[in-house]
This record gives sequence, C-alpha cells and structure tokens, in this order.
Amino acid sequence: MRLHTSTTGSGPVHVGLIHGLGAAGTTWQPLVDRMRDAGRYTVTTVDMRGHGESERASSYLLEDLAADVAETLPRGLHSVVGHSLGGSVLVRAVGRLQPEHAIYLDPGFGLSLPTTGFAGRAFWAVPPLSLGVMGLLQARRSSAQRAAYDPSVRDLLTQSRQQFDATMATGVFREVAFHPISIAPPEVPSTIVLSDDSPAVLSDSMAAALEREGWGIRRLAGIHHDMHLEDPDRTFATIADVL
Repeated sequence: MRLHTSTTGSGPVHVGLIHGLGAAGTTWQPLVDRMRDAGRYTVTTVDMRGHGESERASSYLLEDLAADVAETLPRGLHSVVGHSLGGSVLVRAVGRLQPEHAIYLDPGFGLSLPTTGFAGRAFWAVPPLSLGVMGLLQARRSSAQRAAYDPSVRDLLTQSRQQFDATMATGVFREVAFHPISIAPPEVPSTIVLSDDSPAVLSDSMAAALEREGWGIRRLAGIHHDMHLEDPDRTFATIADVL
C-alpha cells in the first residue's frame, strides 16, 4: 500500500520518520520544527496504514506495515527514525530501505506482556479486556505528562486518535509480544534511544544483548515514552549526530 506522506524542508540531509501506534505523521511536528529550523534537513513523515490520512486495511500484520513503508519511503535516505510501533516496523523494513543510519526511539522490540504459563493464558483469553485495563492504567500515568504538552500538540494527538483504526491494536500487541526481534547484528548502522519507560517495549536485558551485537544504545533519563513530544529539544540533540 502506498502511504500518505508529508515532506518539509529542502536541506541536503533527507530523513524519514515513522510514528507509533495510534499516532500519525503530524505528531512528529515538534521534532520536524527543530529539524526545519536547523536548515540542513528534508524530512518526510508517513502515515502507516490505518493511521492519519492513509487508508484502512483488512490486515495489519507487522510485515504488511513494513512492506508499505518500504514501498513508500525512498531507498538510501540519510536516516530513518521509528518510534515505538514505528521501530517495530522499521526494523522489518530497514533491509529494503537501506538508509545510512536507522534510529529507534523506544522501539517495540519485545513487549513486557505475559505470553507463557497461566499468566499468559489468562491475559490473552480476553485480550480486549486485558489490553483495555492496561491502556487505562497507562493513560492515567501519562495524563500529567500530556497535560504539559503545548495545546497544539495535544490537538494533533486528539486528531490522530480520531483517525486511527483501533481494530488493529490487539493484533499488533499480540504479534510484538509473541514475536520479539531476534538478537543479531543490525542490518545497517543503528542507534536505539531509550526513555525511563523503555522496559515496557524493550527490556534492559534485550538492550544489553543488542548492544553486544553492535547496536548503539543511548538513554534519556527523566523522560517518558513519547520523548519527541515531551522534550523535542533533548530528543533532537540526542540523535542529531546520526540523523
């Protein structure tokens, strides 16, 4: 599927941005603003299928999402950045995209959800209920953080949720939880940036194992999962040298 895209800037360094679950290309705006002001970037955002202005679909397998991104973004960009689900998609598309550098912001490489034993059977017996409760708890934890966002950013998040095909959520969570990425060297030079919330999507042990395989690991202390929204200045400063 060819995805909706938006391109900003005309600098010599071309960067692609892939958003997370329930977001859209527009929710990268705070980071895009910093990159535009720097004057050296051309930035292309995508709306994954079922998000933003892209079409809804009958299938939302991670490989489908990755194939869309590989079809839509140009091959050989200077860098591609994926946040959360966007990281799960990027890692599956990066071999086809072949950017000079791949950057993963709290990527969903292996969710901390039960998958085995009684806990796993109980959790996935009625996944809409289990995931709904989990989402409610997360929303309560993050409400104070989002209240501090600029009103324009909150409006972008509200719009992206309204456009989001929420029917995909259970399948996406299940696929990431039961099929974490393999521990192996990166296909292209790669940097992972982790927030204080990162163990929910990528365990410390997995991060350490990936680092041993040649992945760069950076940490942003005192910041939460939506780092590019909570503190776009620090996020940009952390990845500027590899964009």
